Amino acid sequence: MKESYKALFTPWKIGNVEIKNRIVMTSMGGTSIFGWLEPNHFDKEAANFLLERARNNVGLILPGIAPIRDTLGGKWLYQGKGKFKKLEDFMTEFHKTGAKMFVQLTAGFGRSMAINDIMVKSAKNKALGLLLKPILDVDYLTASASATPNRWDDSCTSRPLTKKEIKQMVDAFAKTAKLCKDAGVDGVEIHAVHEGYLLDQFTMKYTNLRDDEYGGSFENRYRFPVEIVKAIKAVCGDDFPVSLRYSVLSKTKGFGKGALPGEDYVEVGRDMEESEKAAKYLQDAGYDMLNCDNGTYDAWYWAHPPMYMSQNCNLEDVKHIKKFVDIPVVCAGRMTPEVAATAIAAGELDAMGVARQFLADPEWITKMMADNEAAIRPCICCHNGCFNMAHYNGVANDQSLTDNMGMARCAINPPTMQHNKYKIVKAASAKKIAVIGGGIAGMEAARVLALRGHKPVIFEKGNKLGGVFNAAAAPSFKEKDKELLLWYNKEMKDNNVEIRFNTAVSSLDELKDFDNIIVATGAVANKPRIEGLDKTIEACDYLYGAQTGNKVIIIGGGLTGCEIAYDLFNKGKTPVIIEMKNDLIAVKGVCLANSSYLRDFFTLNKVEVHLETTLIRVSDKGVLVKDKTGKEFEIEGDTVIASMGYHPSPVFAKSGNVKLIGDCDKVGNLRTAIWKAWDVAMKI
Repeated sequence: MKESYKALFTPWKIGNVEIKNRIVMTSMGGTSIFGWLEPNHFDKEAANFLLERARNNVGLILPGIAPIRDTLGGKWLYQGKGKFKKLEDFMTEFHKTGAKMFVQLTAGFGRSMAINDIMVKSAKNKALGLLLKPILDVDYLTASASATPNRWDDSCTSRPLTKKEIKQMVDAFAKTAKLCKDAGVDGVEIHAVHEGYLLDQFTMKYTNLRDDEYGGSFENRYRFPVEIVKAIKAVCGDDFPVSLRYSVLSKTKGFGKGALPGEDYVEVGRDMEESEKAAKYLQDAGYDMLNCDNGTYDAWYWAHPPMYMSQNCNLEDVKHIKKFVDIPVVCAGRMTPEVAATAIAAGELDAMGVARQFLADPEWITKMMADNEAAIRPCICCHNGCFNMAHYNGVANDQSLTDNMGMARCAINPPTMQHNKYKIVKAASAKKIAVIGGGIAGMEAARVLALRGHKPVIFEKGNKLGGVFNAAAAPSFKEKDKELLLWYNKEMKDNNVEIRFNTAVSSLDELKDFDNIIVATGAVANKPRIEGLDKTIEACDYLYGAQTGNKVIIIGGGLTGCEIAYDLFNKGKTPVIIEMKNDLIAVKGVCLANSSYLRDFFTLNKVEVHLETTLIRVSDKGVLVKDKTGKEFEIEGDTVIASMGYHPSPVFAKSGNVKLIGDCDKVGNLRTAIWKAWDVAMKI
């Protein structure tokens, strides 16, 4: 292990509870020990997930949020003692690892509840809402401090919680915390004066318009979280630790309007002056730790930083707030070990909070301790598997029910939270398998096949591995994508996968010595019949290094087109985006944290965007387009980049022992490529 990391592996205390090191696995939706989006129970999949991480040297584990009242059915978490007996048995096994665990309890989402189409209809139709209420009480689930617009569909308004409902919640927190303590849990964390969740909606002026004892003054706005910790301490004792998930700054300009890094703006939520006061006030109320970051659901990219956010993006604000409290302070948000260790050694921070890296690689701490960081599969901040709640104009939340119920899975590591479905089982007999294409899908298939005992051979027509992902990883903000490519190259070597570079396969006869064939030849760019399209640069060609002029017109405002525009702007160019749909990145599977950053960035920096606009012709001077009214107009530019999607390009058709994976089967993303590679490779 690097000398510079040593501060991470020193003990510390939260109250009287000693933690063996300074690495905290922070909560992620879907990893609750009591299940997620289903009637509460002891969740075996989450238990397996948590135990595996505990066995791999994490100091403190915070499972995913446990709603004190069920999302489905409305049963209180403290009801039904059987799950707490199972939790007690689990904690006995868990503590053998030397790790500690705090269960994170949540009051709920309020206006941040990611409502989908059926929930929107229920909120607007009283009859439907009444019909669904016994199963899905949208009125209660979205209730907030005050009548405020829902983050995902501002035509839906949250109703104010009643004082009776608040008291019921406070009581439920205390009862549940006591059951957790009796089960051997080391502490609880209250979720959250953080990220614009329900408790945070009470603390902030822009979401709390109440005129009773829970609104108005500073003390009234923070009354709800204060009552919760006091109630817990009353039944559990002062020596039972209670942590608080806390956002130092809201970074919010208004409803649906986040503030980007470095932006000069007027804070409508919690500013630093109030945060300095609030941190000490909450400490004095009884909280034993502050687990910190920044942001709200209106500025979601601070709490769920995509690759566009800098590493350690919340650290300076968290270091500042530590000066105002005596209790431990944890910082999360793309934290890097060396920077965190330096801050801890200097007394500026107590621990490093890490979340989604634990999804990508459960053994990353163990590998880091063994000085084997090259073997760590990096989280690339894509949110495709763990938190892919997509929102765009006209659609509240485009996430499928399957994904909603299965959050905290991982795009690049299928066994995460799916260990019974995706697992390495040794093959009964070794087979020789041809893998045509050395992109991510091809490499993942070869890796799984090799781990199962087969002999895969990759045929790659080019001279390097990675396929189109080399283009995706090209921009400067894709440092984690580049690390993933290095990881895959290492995996190919470590698993002795034979690779035949500069070898194109055009006939199945060439592969007659192989038992099975997996085709992973990717996709090719769409080329609609548009006059002058041959004058454009294809998106991948730009990413591979094709030069552009100063003013660059991008045809297509999907994720690739927007990332190209972002890259161009950062290089000092002037991008212009042309998009047929009514919003940028109006696609399923791209998390709002990622898409809202790019949309907000383009708005702040006045990047020219033309929505609901169709390309008619490309000329030497630019493009001719038509808007939604039918009006045609020209846009001048030095270069035109076409980012108009792709279609599958399999070298062979699917048949018998020929299987298709990745984009040559169906154009998707990294998750679809990797998961399909497993689906195929596990069955051979």
